[in-house]
Amino acid sequence: MHTTQSDFATYNNKAIELFTLTNDNGMTVKIMNYGATITSITIPTGDGKREELVCGFEKFDNYFSENYTSNAPYFGSIVGRYSSQIKDAKFNLNGKEYKLAANCGNNNLHGGNIGFDKKIWEAEAIGSNEAAVVKMSLLSNHLEEGFPGNVVVQVWFSLNNANELSIKYQANSDADTPLSLTNHTYFNLSGFADSIENHSVQIKASKKLAMDETGAATGEIINLDGQVDDLRKPQLIKEIHNKMHDGFEHYYIFDKNNFELEKVAEINCNENGRKLEISSSEPGMLFYTGKYTSDTIVRETGEQYGKFRAFCCETHRYPNGINMTEAPRCITNAGDTFESETIYKLTF
Repeated sequence: MHTTQSDFATYNNKAIELFTLTNDNGMTVKIMNYGATITSITIPTGDGKREELVCGFEKFDNYFSENYTSNAPYFGSIVGRYSSQIKDAKFNLNGKEYKLAANCGNNNLHGGNIGFDKKIWEAEAIGSNEAAVVKMSLLSNHLEEGFPGNVVVQVWFSLNNANELSIKYQANSDADTPLSLTNHTYFNLSGFADSIENHSVQIKASKKLAMDETGAATGEIINLDGQVDDLRKPQLIKEIHNKMHDGFEHYYIFDKNNFELEKVAEINCNENGRKLEISSSEPGMLFYTGKYTSDTIVRETGEQYGKFRAFCCETHRYPNGINMTEAPRCITNAGDTFESETIYKLTF
């Protein structure tokens, strides 16, 4: 196992570095320090070739193309301060109303106009005998994008020989503040040979959050017993899409002990036997099948992106949780530590 570092680009007179984590099985994970973004996950295919399993680009400039920025799919990035949509782009905390950027209709999405996905992070490779590791660090200033408190964020990406990619988060603030961090990597276990509708999915969740017409969570919790989108048993994505007449953008509430690391989901590519297992300490996950992803987006090496061409497993706190009464740990208090870990384990 080893970590290599290379120059990727220069942006605003600052160096953008690309870190490649490689394990002894030939699996590689590439992460750039712009947005702490996973740009690539490849595996060997046994014929001397490699297959790409996630959405991203080979060249930094393509993260700024018109096709990409107008669609804003957040490929591979760390998003924050608060994941998913905040209703009406505002919240009340300690008797004060905070107003945020309305960058998704009237709502705030993924931290605002310049969220963590658009920041240049400090990065360093970490020596370890157990995994290839890179650490990313960021300071988010008080009232940045409207959020209170100076927040120091650290994220560790670790790849081991069990083909487990761990993403571990830690953050501290000098004032009470909303925090909900996640990684926004899109996977296609077929290597983009086909859509992800032929994948099967299983999520350990008997409940989900209701969403309103704007895409913001209302606070209502829906029991999934007898519902077509109950994924406690493996289901073919295409069959559920057909039953729902729509793609997934569902926040599932896990059947688990909150904030303990447990296996919560599994996705299988039935055509090649590849499997992705997700374990997380988070209370839930937004499962998204790319129903809004533009078909005009293509990787330079030919992988076709677009609607139902990849899925996201965004493990994080309740969407719009800061405007709910029963959402767990959506506020990190001054002096406390935000901690979270999600592990993506590949079988190939």
